[in-house]
Amino acid sequence: MNPPEVKRTYLKSSRLGPPTPFQMAALALAGLLLVPPYWLLAWLRGVPGLQVRWNCVRLGVRLLLRRQGPIDLKTILILILYPLDSTRHFELDFAWRALANEPIGKYLDISSPRIFFTLLLLQQKAMKAELINPDKADLAETRKMLQAAGLLERCGLHDCLVADAPLNPASFDVITCISVVEHIPEDRQAIQKLWELLKPGGRLLLTVPCAAQTSEQYIDRDEFHVLEPGKDGYVFMQRFYDARLLQERIFSITGPPRRQAIYGERAPGLFLRMATRKRTDRYYPFWREPYMTSLEYTEFDSLEALPGEGAVAMEFIKP
Repeated sequence: MNPPEVKRTYLKSSRLGPPTPFQMAALALAGLLLVPPYWLLAWLRGVPGLQVRWNCVRLGVRLLLRRQGPIDLKTILILILYPLDSTRHFELDFAWRALANEPIGKYLDISSPRIFFTLLLLQQKAMKAELINPDKADLAETRKMLQAAGLLERCGLHDCLVADAPLNPASFDVITCISVVEHIPEDRQAIQKLWELLKPGGRLLLTVPCAAQTSEQYIDRDEFHVLEPGKDGYVFMQRFYDARLLQERIFSITGPPRRQAIYGERAPGLFLRMATRKRTDRYYPFWREPYMTSLEYTEFDSLEALPGEGAVAMEFIKP
């Protein structure tokens, strides 16, 4: 039986230019006034990720007061006021709860949001890290943050694809890959490489976007400076995993996860509308994100129960 045809969606990019000093001041003032009450409302509703947000605030204040390298004020303000949005609350919370309080020796991260492994390095004083990110510009920003936080000497940075990583097999205690695999066309090859790099008994923390039925998104610009556009001018952006695709692309290599959780929008279309608005509205109310997440997203028991988009977080143990 042939698999069902994969639905494709084509997106138009619409990135905002750098904010003016007035715009930065307005967003900072609004954040200082409005983030605390919306944070309280989110806490009362039990939204995940607030501990990670608080750790981001502490990191931002640390960089503001005693940074050990150059880092721009905008990055610090984002850390303090607007570090997470939508399903990032869930994804980073899942990984943080799994890793923060258990000692880690050798750690590898594959292009996850830089705030996660920066916080983990601060928490895990003895941990040595290797970071892979083929987006050279983004990796340069990661280098700045790690240097400013005094963590760069504990990290090896690699601007390459996962498949080309110059790392020894079976050498890592923990590997994290948060919302990355879905952007890799040859995702099964990437998972195979990660599994080979993990030690026996090691843990892989992986999150990907999901839906009741798989689909793919294409966009009219190379968001990550890695892929070439097709003849139509569009570049592969990401895929949404359904139960069949998880089994074929991931579980067939790793086996079933030891733990799995699913978090998604209550009504279809919300995530796409909000993502589009964030790219086009200079004054998008980021201060509402924790509370909005508590209202519009929830946990689900299965991928088949998702009405729209979601994220699935998984923890694997290598035999």
